[in-house]
Amino acid sequence: MPRLRIRHKILIVIFAAVCYNNRMGLFGENMTPAQVRAIGPVALAFVGDAAESLFVREGLVRTADRRAGELQKCAAAEVSAKGQAKRLAAAEKLFTEEEREIFLRGRNAKKATKSKHATVAEYNLSTGFEAVLGYLYLTGRHARIAELLSAEESETI
Repeated sequence: MPRLRIRHKILIVIFAAVCYNNRMGLFGENMTPAQVRAIGPVALAFVGDAAESLFVREGLVRTADRRAGELQKCAAAEVSAKGQAKRLAAAEKLFTEEEREIFLRGRNAKKATKSKHATVAEYNLSTGFEAVLGYLYLTGRHARIAELLSAEESETI
């Protein structure tokens, strides 16, 4: 069996958890908003990146009859920091006050890494957006994730 990259392993775990029971988190009941607020914004962005990647990949597989390599290129373009920052404007209009706070925490957080293909501003915006998605995922608000990602898709197409 080929070795899977950490990101792929996370996606598989998230997919299994969502399929198992939409009210459950990865390893049990959803976390409370207070518990999730105690998690650092970069860690929330880590989870949010995986949740968004799964959403995009599932959408591509459902709508596009393409080879895996082509699907990967399409998914990478959509989930990249540059792509997220570009699409954020539509989704940001829908943010609640709570989501806006999480976004700002993620955007302003000190990050240990730099993006290779995006500006610092684009990378900061995408980290904020991913933090919101991570927050929503861990609190079990999967429908809200779909709403935000669908809104930003329909606004940009």
